Amino acid sequence: MNFNSAAKIAQSQGIKVDSVIVNDDVAITDRSRRRGTTITVLVHKIAGAGAEEGLELKEVKRLAEKVIENGRDIGVALTPCSVPAAGKPTFELGEDEVEFGIGIHGEPGVQRMKYVESWSFAKMMIDKILDDLKLTPGDEVALIVQGTGGTPYMEKFVFYRDARKYAESLGLKVAVSWVGEFMTSLEMQGGRIAMLRLDEELKRLLMYPAYTIAIRNTGPFISTLVS
Repeated sequence: MNFNSAAKIAQSQGIKVDSVIVNDDVAITDRSRRRGTTITVLVHKIAGAGAEEGLELKEVKRLAEKVIENGRDIGVALTPCSVPAAGKPTFELGEDEVEFGIGIHGEPGVQRMKYVESWSFAKMMIDKILDDLKLTPGDEVALIVQGTGGTPYMEKFVFYRDARKYAESLGLKVAVSWVGEFMTSLEMQGGRIAMLRLDEELKRLLMYPAYTIAIRNTGPFISTLVS
């Protein structure tokens, strides 16, 4: 609703506007109902790089749609978060429970399950992504592992290690790795894994120089990640 209203205002002012819908969350089976999660950040990054190079609007939209088609994400929560307006946690978990398939606004997941080790989460989440994205051995990917707002960096890097080892054991080529906080849920503890199938165009634009709060690419193929 808000994006459509903004587009109408921009159009009334003579600004060329188009839109895309990101639906990368593989926790939801019906793709028409999927939420936009981590891949939204990569849409901004890659479409923005294309715009910076001077591409026309239709080409920028093509890039955005290409990222959406080739990217998937899933998340898990170890604790809930508290939305300020509500003043209480969005859901409750037992000490040995987690929410699998969470959204990015504090929504509960699609499955409540018992806590397992990091490598088990990584395997379950990557299997979901691979099955939906139809990745095959030899495919080149960007692997994005992030926290959900309250996860220590030590735990994020342990989770990344497990995710990367499993991805490579399946024959995937991890060309780009990001570990950090890119799209979070306040103080929630947990993690998300996203994968983007790469070709030369997407890889170049993903690594195009950028300097933002969360993403700092200092050169064509050098990525510096910050908290």
